[in-house]
Amino acid sequence: MRQETISKDSPLYREAAEAVRILKEGGIILYPTDTVWGLGCDATNREAVDKIYKLKRSENKKAMLVLCSSADMVVRYVNRAPGIAFDVMSMATTPTTFILPGAVGVAPNLIPDEETLGVRVPDHEFCQEMLRQLRRPIVSTSANISGEATPVGLNDVAREIVDGADYVVNPRFEGKPTRKASSIIAFGEGGEVKIIR
Repeated sequence: MRQETISKDSPLYREAAEAVRILKEGGIILYPTDTVWGLGCDATNREAVDKIYKLKRSENKKAMLVLCSSADMVVRYVNRAPGIAFDVMSMATTPTTFILPGAVGVAPNLIPDEETLGVRVPDHEFCQEMLRQLRRPIVSTSANISGEATPVGLNDVAREIVDGADYVVNPRFEGKPTRKASSIIAFGEGGEVKIIR
């Protein structure tokens, strides 16, 4: 997915730069995506990932995925993904999370026993700008206490979650989200496909 270069003077660039500053310091952000609002951190920072688990009151690794700017970024963090997964990724027309084998290079507490990693390339200007500036994947997980309903917009996010984030992105950069969770497709090393959602 190609993206126009955003001017450093633009409000979107400046907001993304502030969010990325927090991410680089090990903080967690509450931010809009192409689907619903999510909690995020630098996916390579173990302590930051732990903060999200504590805030959500859950250590369910399978509820944590990462956003990547492109398939080129994805291949740096999964080393056993079959080629067909990238073919499907390039054809996806709606937000789709891919569960891929061979997770590497991210915080170890993000990786479940199966050594898989959930990845999504968001069609979302603000997320793409953060990823461009950070140059690493960003954790994305629903902005709720585990077991509670997934909030679709910022107004639906519980006060405890809002207060627990180190930075809340301005909702003016929400864009046009689908307001529902992404589809999920899992791929095995041999190209096996399983539709999860």
